[in-house]
Amino acid sequence: MGLFDKLAGWLGLKKKEVHVLCLGLDNSGKTTIINKLKPSNAQTQDIVPTIGFSIEKFKTSSLSFTVFDMSGQGRYRNLWEHYYKEGQAIIFVIDSSDKLRMVVAKEELDTLLNHPDIKHRRLPILFFANKMDLRDAISSVKVSQLLSLENIKDKPWHICASDALKGEGLQDGVDWLQGIQYVILLLYSHSVKLFSFCKFFSLFPLFSFCPFLLSDQITQ
Repeated sequence: MGLFDKLAGWLGLKKKEVHVLCLGLDNSGKTTIINKLKPSNAQTQDIVPTIGFSIEKFKTSSLSFTVFDMSGQGRYRNLWEHYYKEGQAIIFVIDSSDKLRMVVAKEELDTLLNHPDIKHRRLPILFFANKMDLRDAISSVKVSQLLSLENIKDKPWHICASDALKGEGLQDGVDWLQGIQYVILLLYSHSVKLFSFCKFFSLFPLFSFCPFLLSDQITQ
């Protein structure tokens, strides 16, 4: 049992459902990633491009995720914004081998971050630099630089190198997202009790997330 599960048991928290938006250009591997995150007996063998959007659900040890898999095809990207208000976290998938469209990916990311329903909310963003198995793939560090992720100052974010076909790198990303969401849940639900816990066990780095994350959660 991990730290967050122990805290949940101590605070009497039940499993929380988190709404996640999965965004990115077409053919970046969004649907394959979501498919790999589901239990093995629920995974689909044949992956087809998403038309419009689809809804998938999967569970970790502590959280239940409802994922909105949004089509990345150009004619469907304007549908993304209709689901921004429902989102509590974002997964943004990049094809790390598609250097020609990296500029387009950055434009879509900038549009996302500047949308009124996203701009003033501290939603955690998980980036997958996907298709690392391909010869032309660039590193997650290079992807981060091309997307100017260092300029994201008002939202927690994390980037993982991934190979969705093999499932490599996906669990690291989900663990980060689960950790961030759990900190938010703990702080929002039991801030006073958590402060006492952190003080007793010298875990103040956890509590330092409070002013950064908590204020937005109260307004949702």
